[in-house]
Amino acid sequence: MKSYLCAIGTANPAHKIPQLQVADFMARALQFDEPNTRKLKALYRLSGIGQRYSVLQDYTQQNGNFTFYPNTPTLEPFPTVQQRMDVYKRHAVDLSEEAVRNCLQQTPTIALTEITHLITVSCTGMYAPGLDIELVERLGLPATVQRTAVNFMGCYAAFNAIKLADAICKADADANVLLVCTEICTIHFQNNPAEDHLVSNALFGDGAAAVLMQGKPCKEMSLELQSFHCDLAPAGKRDMAWHIGDTGFEMTLSSYVPDLIKSGIKQLTDRLLQGLKTTLPEIKLFAIHPGGRRILEVIEQELGMTRDDNRYAYQVLRDFGNMSSATVLFVLKALMDNLTHNEKDEPVLSFAFGPGLTLESMLLKVHYAGPAE
Repeated sequence: MKSYLCAIGTANPAHKIPQLQVADFMARALQFDEPNTRKLKALYRLSGIGQRYSVLQDYTQQNGNFTFYPNTPTLEPFPTVQQRMDVYKRHAVDLSEEAVRNCLQQTPTIALTEITHLITVSCTGMYAPGLDIELVERLGLPATVQRTAVNFMGCYAAFNAIKLADAICKADADANVLLVCTEICTIHFQNNPAEDHLVSNALFGDGAAAVLMQGKPCKEMSLELQSFHCDLAPAGKRDMAWHIGDTGFEMTLSSYVPDLIKSGIKQLTDRLLQGLKTTLPEIKLFAIHPGGRRILEVIEQELGMTRDDNRYAYQVLRDFGNMSSATVLFVLKALMDNLTHNEKDEPVLSFAFGPGLTLESMLLKVHYAGPAE
């Protein structure tokens, strides 16, 4: 039995914010003096991000007039977790629906009523009855659709959802699995000058991605799932973490993360490819989660990749920032949109990273349907 990633749809909220405009907002919120403002802007310029998207219009306001944050110099009283979850609940289903409809437009032979399984993924908000049930109602999915929620696993969570969908498709050749990653990261801005918060505030944006997976190809080109491998680097569990605080979800993201990934990425790749016919030098297609510019650079150094090999990751980082679990699906979509018959049967190597420190890897193969299919 096999499984195939047939289509990916994406969505972002309406507010597109240039990266340096976010830096201005952050400098004012943190009440930085001129030297610290210059340092902050340098961090934002070096991020590799040109713009991000947010459900909050506040980041585009130059002189207050906020609708979410208080109109005070220090943004106090700072929004509570409940206030942030209210925003998440208002926007998550809209983003998710847009991504799903974008996805299924690419596979017109599959109707919403034919979806058998729904997997929702998020680490930036939760409630119950949750996003999964709201999507069933909004999309008109069968009430009998089998639902699974993958929550609070961080940037690598799409891999867990894909692995689950892979197992479902291999067990049931008639399954139509819809997978939706929805992350609203920008509601969790922390008004704190600590380095971890400065870095995370500089990276994250909002977005959703939906994937249709089946046990057979459903259009001319799809990605066939080949293999997965997961590993942990426990030495880094304090360097990348995600906790719920009194005023939102708090990200720990230390400057040591790229070095920790660099030390483990070659071994992770070797174990993924062990026993397969593919070797690393044969791989020319990559879909790597752009956790940050430096992470992409150290992976290139360790695996002997070029910046061009990583072009889809840089493109997504530049245009959207890091959208947690949805991001690697944006990268896979960019890759799929540029495939031609020349890449038929070519392997695709994909990575994502998150709290733990968790390192996830996946090997796919470009599949073009022949006349018999």
